[in-house]
Amino acid sequence: MIDPLILHRSLLTLDSHIDIPWPDGPPFAAETDRRVDLPKMRRGHLAAGCFAAYVPQGRRTHEGHQAAFDRAMAMLDAIVAMATGQARLCRTADAVEQAWQDHATAIVPVIENGYAFGTDFGRLRALAARGARYITLTHNGHNDLADSAVPRPELGDAAEEHGGLSAFGRTAIAEMNRLGLLVDVSHAARSTMLAAAEASRTPIVASHSCVRAVADHPRNLDDAQLDVLRDVGGVVQITALPAFVRPGGKSDTVTCADFADHVDHAVQRIGIAHVGISSDFDGGGGLTGWRDASESPGVTAELVRRGYDRDAIAALWGGNFLRVLRRAEQAAD
Repeated sequence: MIDPLILHRSLLTLDSHIDIPWPDGPPFAAETDRRVDLPKMRRGHLAAGCFAAYVPQGRRTHEGHQAAFDRAMAMLDAIVAMATGQARLCRTADAVEQAWQDHATAIVPVIENGYAFGTDFGRLRALAARGARYITLTHNGHNDLADSAVPRPELGDAAEEHGGLSAFGRTAIAEMNRLGLLVDVSHAARSTMLAAAEASRTPIVASHSCVRAVADHPRNLDDAQLDVLRDVGGVVQITALPAFVRPGGKSDTVTCADFADHVDHAVQRIGIAHVGISSDFDGGGGLTGWRDASESPGVTAELVRRGYDRDAIAALWGGNFLRVLRRAEQAAD
């Protein structure tokens, strides 16, 4: 019988979506009341995290786009500043693996919401240069790139605006490919996700999503979407946000077993190579058995209980995500 804790400690474990406090927050290196900080990651043997510069959708005006870009750049600076002491900034898959070998915690900067660069490819290039490794095309609310899974009527959104990707969105994906950025389809409308899979010349990722066949939520991916992810070599990173795991679920009623039901369905549908793990900690994620980063071994224990072997758990806990990140790097001009 595999000892889950010993196994967990031996793995390169990567959480593909974590939010940061903004605009003010305690130092990352200190013990805090947040779900993720460096001490909790070290105790939970969570080797790496993708930390998101989250930009809420706002008005698509010159002023709105400028504010979104300024916020994203400042948040990326804050994420870069987290890499001190036992934490290391990592901008490539190889760097993440080297940090793990050196017993350092890997900090990977990412962007949540393409609204951060508006309609300006100069800004997109600036975000990439500042260290971002993936960009989520949308958040809640349509933007100039694409339709969101959750329209915002208060921003004037109709049920759909572009029918998926806009023409600008297709061009933006080509530029993201050129820059070596992963295309993230979490939060995107179904039509957007399918169009992005077709448009991108590298595999796409859903950095924090669940499975609609298990929990019927507009943010979750249906089986046909999972099939497309598999067909393009992409990955769905199952997330621990209770409402996505179980309709109406709360952190004290949703468990690691409920979370693993989504992993099981995705693995059975599209194969172990196309499924991963994310928490959405400090952005709403957290459930019984995995309330914060220090409890990360609880996920491994549940996967062991279900019969997953070491190779499978290693693939789920970061191997698959690093594979698609590396593919994006290799395709960059």
